Amino acid sequence: MRKNEEKKKIFSIEVIGLILGLIWLAPFYLMIVNAFKSKREIFSDVLGFPQSVEFSNFVNAFKELEFLKSLFNSLLITGVSIAVIILFSSMAAYALARNKSKMSGVIFFVFVAAMLIPFQSVMIPLVSIFGQANMLNAAGLIFMYLGFGCSLSIFLYHGALSAIPKSLDEAAIIDGANRFQLFWYIIFPLLKPISVTVGILNVIWIWNDYLLPSLVLGEANATIPLKMFYFFGQYTKQWHLALAGLTIAVIPVVIFYFFAQKQIIKGVSEGAVK
Repeated sequence: MRKNEEKKKIFSIEVIGLILGLIWLAPFYLMIVNAFKSKREIFSDVLGFPQSVEFSNFVNAFKELEFLKSLFNSLLITGVSIAVIILFSSMAAYALARNKSKMSGVIFFVFVAAMLIPFQSVMIPLVSIFGQANMLNAAGLIFMYLGFGCSLSIFLYHGALSAIPKSLDEAAIIDGANRFQLFWYIIFPLLKPISVTVGILNVIWIWNDYLLPSLVLGEANATIPLKMFYFFGQYTKQWHLALAGLTIAVIPVVIFYFFAQKQIIKGVSEGAVK
């Protein structure tokens, strides 16, 4: 009886998992299938397979997106932003975790409280100040990402550092290491799992961000999300090109996950255990 009940539970869980998987895959199916259709066929039959495959959608979308240029801009901004966030957030969290004064507690509380501030409330004054400083460019955008991304990152690093004993610091100082050497060669390698987690969270946010780059970047430095907007005009929407462009834009993310999946899974699981 118990074996039958267990089999029923397993079967029900598998059915629920299959249904959830199909729901999750449905948008990808619609995107890929309709990317090969003409604009007229998309409106006549959204769910069906294309009657005539339109490979020209991908060629035109590739040209309209200036894909290689926009991909380079996205990779540059995302990569530099992630590196800066991980570096500065880990150092700030280390300083706050090892310094137990009241001021460090206040500063940490300010960082945590900053996560509750919506971007829309500071959007206009932020852009105005950066415009006066002539920093409405890629460098200014990376600096903004550091400001908006460091709060959550410091919170995560601070929690991970609480599990690392201070005896490591004392042993390294006795052996003659200075503070920078102590952090860079001993503490930072131990933070690899949480660094992977921080990187994943910020990559998802920065790579897909549209609002902040639209306020800061010009045409020359436009990222993939900004370029995608050009398929949607005031009076017409080129869904066939937009869906083909989305399919092309997803490919770098899939390639990244394919090569980094071991590190991603390991980082998330080890970070959860800690």
